[in-house]
Amino acid sequence: MFYEIEARGYVRVHPTLFNEDTEIAVQQSLNKQFDGFISKDLGIVVCVTAIKDVKEGIIIHGDGAAYYETIYTLLSFKPELQEVILGKVSDITDFGAFMTIGPIDGMIHVSQTMDDFVSFSKSNVLTGKESKNVLKVNDLCRTRVIAVSYKEIANPRIGLTMRQHRLGALQWIDDELKKEKKKKAPDEDKKEVKKEVKKGKNKK
Repeated sequence: MFYEIEARGYVRVHPTLFNEDTEIAVQQSLNKQFDGFISKDLGIVVCVTAIKDVKEGIIIHGDGAAYYETIYTLLSFKPELQEVILGKVSDITDFGAFMTIGPIDGMIHVSQTMDDFVSFSKSNVLTGKESKNVLKVNDLCRTRVIAVSYKEIANPRIGLTMRQHRLGALQWIDDELKKEKKKKAPDEDKKEVKKEVKKGKNKK
């Protein structure tokens, strides 16, 4: 899930930015500070979205930079357990699929790609034996987050599943809905016929 987080702190502005407008210099410094920033509390920081307030700068003896107390907002992506999320398949291997979800990739073990026996082909495609569902690179999918680990901060691990109801490649879901609609149609026709028969009896 994406979050907008308001934060406050002192921002170090390098002397090379002194010729810039203060707010622009502060934002550039923050973007550099949070480039690739990941933490268990904030998740994966995407960017600094706004500078809300910049107070008067101070200089520390022995440091040529200026420090500005600043209130700013961050856009962050933090996957939550059991969250349903859309993603795009970025790679497929014999042990599963990797999916881009926001600014990071999650992993779906082959056993979690579909509720079926799954085979892997050399063309990097996963195919269900009974369902005939096919999963390939660039497929858009709906998945559920089942594991989140920040053991390696620089490389958080996100576990995903597509075995539950209404999860999987969007094409599979669309095909499933069409099949269900076709099954319901004859039943609806029967109900209409029964209604007409009842109306005919009432007229007598």
